[in-house]
Amino acid sequence: MAKRSVPLLKQLLSSSSAASPSCSSRFTSHRSVTYMPRPGDGTPRAVTLIPGDGIGPLVTGAVEQVMEAMHAPVYFERYDVHGDMPKVPQEVIDSIKKNKVCLKGGLATPMGGGVSSLNVQLRKQLDLYASLVNCFNLPGLPTRHENVDIVVIRENTEGEYAGLEHEVVPGVVESLKVITKFCSERIAKYAFEYAYLNNRRKVTAVHKANIMKLADGLFLESCREVATKYPGIKYNEIIVDNCCMQLVSKPEQFDVMVTPNLYGNLVANTAAGIAGGTGVMPGGNVGADHAVFEQGASAGNVGNEKVTEQKKANPVALLLSSAMMLRHLQFPSFADRLETAVKGVISEGKHRTKDLGGSSTTQEVVDAVIAALD
Repeated sequence: MAKRSVPLLKQLLSSSSAASPSCSSRFTSHRSVTYMPRPGDGTPRAVTLIPGDGIGPLVTGAVEQVMEAMHAPVYFERYDVHGDMPKVPQEVIDSIKKNKVCLKGGLATPMGGGVSSLNVQLRKQLDLYASLVNCFNLPGLPTRHENVDIVVIRENTEGEYAGLEHEVVPGVVESLKVITKFCSERIAKYAFEYAYLNNRRKVTAVHKANIMKLADGLFLESCREVATKYPGIKYNEIIVDNCCMQLVSKPEQFDVMVTPNLYGNLVANTAAGIAGGTGVMPGGNVGADHAVFEQGASAGNVGNEKVTEQKKANPVALLLSSAMMLRHLQFPSFADRLETAVKGVISEGKHRTKDLGGSSTTQEVVDAVIAALD
């Protein structure tokens, strides 16, 4: 009986595969296991949500809708914070410290007048010392340059953003740039660790040590010391003005870039403009204990009143930032689904906001992303 069943079984298997050739492809198309979760890893996580100013409520609302449609294991604790407040409310700081993770829209910073930026306040109070912006070409979105995939890692707590300014005498203002060994070393370590863990091949330090020999010299010295501990990663240096010229002429030469505070802001925005605009570049700020995810470049940009009134803000940057957040929370399959859906909508080209050459509203883009979720 057993002898007869073997050839019969072979015949059934061969006829089954011939009748349904898509069977094998159906199995191979399944996503492979990305990691083995620990018991309880699927427990929904609380995330502090700051909608912010201008287009902020529109784009954070877009993220909320997509998360709900995916049944993502996160829920939001919403707080109203606005850029004209004197400081970030303590209850918001407490919420972020409790939840460890925050998603925020832009917070407008008044020009002049001695009002401190709430974006900078958050970074300092939570010691979010590393800003990360990923600038890359999106399939189907035409840009001047191809093969752009740059990660800008910026020191977030000192430098020109330390806010140490005072009037020496009437008509003379002094602004102090503070660079420390401690902060320079830890941002360099973060950049090299990021490159190592993400299979990146090169780290470029951006500086102006030819002029600011002590301050930027200390930054370079720290980067060089850390580089020796990562022999498998190529390390080079570039002066910031030459860096800007190289970015707009040959951006594909850059991989991971590590910078002091001010240079990082300039470099990230330039790289974002090259790769498709600030409306599609994800990013976040991370420290030892907390992380805040927001639009990558021009995070303080809250759009203009016309875009807000017409409800045509581009939600792509914050949607991709929320995918970064999901990976940070160890929900990689949800991050993959969201990223794939967003990139699919961009590639298809039917639903794009004005900054990407289309005329869609925020809601139309959101609906398209939800429809594209696998």
